[in-house]
Order: sequence, then structure tokens, then C-alpha cells
Amino acid sequence: MQTQVACPAFLGIDVGTSGIRAIIINNDAHVLACQTQAMPAAEQPQPHYFEQQPQLWWQTLQTLLTQLAVQFDFKQIVSMSLDATSGTVLLIDSQGQALSKGLMYNDQRASEFVEPIKQWAPKDSPTCTATSGLAKALWLLQQYPQSRDVHLTHQADWLTGQLTHHFQQTDSNNALKTGYDPVKQQWPQWLSELGLPNHFLPQVTHAGTPIGLLSKEITRKFGFSEQVLFVSGTTDSTAALLATGANQIGDAVTSLGSTLVLKIISDKAVFSSAEGIYSQPFGKHWLVGGASNTGGAVLRHYFTDAQMTELETQLNPDKTTGLHYYPLLQTGERFPENNPEQAPCLTPRPDNDAVFFQAILEGISQIELQGYQKLQQCGAPKPKRLFSIGGGANNTAWTKIRSRLLNIPLHNTLNNHAAFGAALLAKQGYDKRNKSLRN
Repeated sequence: MQTQVACPAFLGIDVGTSGIRAIIINNDAHVLACQTQAMPAAEQPQPHYFEQQPQLWWQTLQTLLTQLAVQFDFKQIVSMSLDATSGTVLLIDSQGQALSKGLMYNDQRASEFVEPIKQWAPKDSPTCTATSGLAKALWLLQQYPQSRDVHLTHQADWLTGQLTHHFQQTDSNNALKTGYDPVKQQWPQWLSELGLPNHFLPQVTHAGTPIGLLSKEITRKFGFSEQVLFVSGTTDSTAALLATGANQIGDAVTSLGSTLVLKIISDKAVFSSAEGIYSQPFGKHWLVGGASNTGGAVLRHYFTDAQMTELETQLNPDKTTGLHYYPLLQTGERFPENNPEQAPCLTPRPDNDAVFFQAILEGISQIELQGYQKLQQCGAPKPKRLFSIGGGANNTAWTKIRSRLLNIPLHNTLNNHAAFGAALLAKQGYDKRNKSLRN
């Protein structure tokens, strides 16, 4: 029987590219506690390779929970959920032991599998890129002997398994780029033509679905109650969208993080692999979006956070620099066009660092504009309200540049962190479970 907690709290965890953040909220969605733990960047052993050791994710998460437990009584937490980077995958055995490194969201080593995927996948499937979870899955299978004890899992799934001991399940958002059909709500038959056996793929639930309790080991280790419900999570960008408060058709969310991610709530699904556009379930509606390789990672390549803070005061957002950059760290783009030959353009570089900084911001903003235009061209609604999240949303000069260029009403967000969206999912799943018990 479920023990009643006087002031129930809900824990959301966001696993990003440079760290992990946790946020605890109450029934009114007020933040009660938060904690962040940095994590080393992905390794790049070869060009186009980006990988991390899964144990690094788990060690970082354990450190985070240990620190968070100091500032908040975990006995008050009744449910939790976790999001992680989309398209990050690894192989595990049936016990959840990692058999490979985690191939990160932007890893492009599986480019040789794009054409075979295109032969079987629907024309506009989001799997038809080198960075898709499916392409990486095929590459991983090639490296490891096929057996019934080899399974594919996503970053969020594997960490969920560490907390619950349920490893072979995922959510419909993380599964999207691995080939899951969100319309028919099943793994499609054509995946078997690519050599993926049924046992290799995880079971799929909708984000926000109760999937079980925390393991007894985790409960004892961190001081949780014995009845903490774990709720199926989602991708980092979807959790970030949930955190904004966007909830109407036409609400758009731009994530100004390491990469540039655009999403808009639509009454219908839109798919266009040629432009890197995909859709995923969002309650009764759909999230239509795409992700560019531009973003904050380019800025941090040239400037430290302290330098950007100082340079922000020197920008002139009301006057353009006249430089037409396409800011990328390396050749290859996913959206607004899926173009592996798209080259970076960050020249000529002016002597003034403030001008150079502003030109990069303008270049990213121009890609954002092109992205929303492309979404509309492919059938998504026109943006009515725009919410901004990620570190770049705090740059007031950049906000002015974007506002002038985009001409979309900008709205304040409920919260700027994906962990808040994960906490909302935890609450949603808890409320759903309690409602079903009452009925």
C-alpha cells in the first residue's frame, strides 16, 4: 500500500552533454531544490567520432544524488523521471552491463549505413542520417558478435536501468531516431530487413508512463522511501520544451544550448528527412522540429563564459555586422538542411572580438530563422509564441538580435532547465497512477 507523504515532491534529472542537473518540485511546480554536477566532454578518438564511457554518466549521477540528498530530504520524493541526449546509444547485455561505449548524439561514424537505411526506411524517416540512433545501432552490431544477449539501449534507458534494474525499455521520443513508428506505435517490420532482431530492440512506452519503483539498492544508498515511482522519461530537448510552459498549437521553443534545436507544437505530424525534420508524440498533439549542429559549442570554442559575459556589454544588437557566418565546428549539417557537406563559415574574422562574437550570434540566429521557415514550408504551423531555453537565452543582446530577425512574439518561460520538464513528467506519471488506482 502506498504510504502518503504530507508534502510530496517530484525529482527530475537532465543528463546533458557537459553535466547532469537535478530539480525537485512540489505539487504546485515550485522548485524546492536543485543541483548540478559537471561531466567531462565527449572523447573524440577520430574525426566525426564522439563517445563517452557509460560508467562516467553513472558516476556523475551518483555524485549528483549524493550532493542533492544533503540539501533535501529524499523521503519526501514520491516519483522521479530522467531525460538524456537524443540519439545517444550503446550496447548492453541482458543484465544491463555496458558492452560498448556510448556513441553520442553527434557521432557520425555510421555514415556507411545511411544508404542501406534509405533502401528500407520510409522516405521521411528521421533515421536516414549518420547521427541517427539506428545508423549507430547498425555500426555497433557490426563491431560485436550477434547473440541473444546483446541489446540496444539509449542513454536515458541505461541510466533508468541503473536506478530501477529495468534495462530493456525506452520511451517513444528516444526511440524515434532508432526507427520507432510513432504513428503506428510500434517498431516497424522493415527494421528486420536491416538485420535487427526483435530481441535487440527495447520495449517502448509513452513519456510520462509509470514503469516501476526504484531498486532497493538505490533506495537504501541515497535515502529514498521504498515506494518511489519511476516514470518513463524523454529526450533532453523535449524535456526542455515541457519546462517552458509551451502547451498550445503554434507554441515554438528554441533551445540555445550546445546545439540549436527548434520545436513547434502541431496538430499533425510532419516528416522530411531531406531537411532533417521529424515529429514525435506530445500528448494529444505532435512536436515538429529539427536540430542544427550550430549553437553554443561553437561559441565556447572561441570564448570562455567569462569572456562572453564581458563581450555582451560591447555588442550593438540594433546594427548588424554585415558578416554572413554559418557557425559550425566541423563540416556537416542536420537542419535546416541535412547536408553532410555543409562547411563552416567563420571568416573573415574581424580584429574586434565583440564584432566577431556578434557575427556568430547573428549567424546562429539566421539559421534559427531558416529553421522555422523550413518547418512551415513542410507543413508545421506558423509560430505564434516563441519560448527560449538553454544558456544562450540569458544573453539579452542575443535576445534583441533574435527578436529583430525572427519577428515572433517572445515569451518568458516557466523554467529554463530540462530537469524541470523531467520533474513535471515525474508528477504527471504519479498523478496518472494515482488516478487509475482511484478508478
